[in-house]
Amino acid sequence: MFSGTRAHGLAFLRRAALAQFALAALGGLTSAVAFGAEAGVAVAYGACAAAALSAVLLWHERQSAGHPEWDQHRLLKVFIRASLERLFMLVGLLAVGLGVLKLAPLPLLVGFALAQFGWLAATVLSRRR
Repeated sequence: MFSGTRAHGLAFLRRAALAQFALAALGGLTSAVAFGAEAGVAVAYGACAAAALSAVLLWHERQSAGHPEWDQHRLLKVFIRASLERLFMLVGLLAVGLGVLKLAPLPLLVGFALAQFGWLAATVLSRRR
């Protein structure tokens, strides 16, 4: 649906989500050692938020791959719905992290950016294969 060929899209999204979760753990541990436990939790939360968005995208990709009969109009509706879901989920996760959990904003956003670089790294590595 979103990434062209079905097999490549699912494998890439799975790899990107796993890379993001791995970076969440690694970034959280590194930040906790270097800057303290609060910064480590904030970095891990931000990276897990990005990984959760990737997991939602993977779920929608699998859903569309299971329905090869869906036409382009239906896939466009699913694409728009998935984009809006991910946007509202991001806003909600950031609101919970910053408002409810009172995590430090800079480490949280650094963790989110770190996970997005994990997505980029997964893209570069998948093109080399």
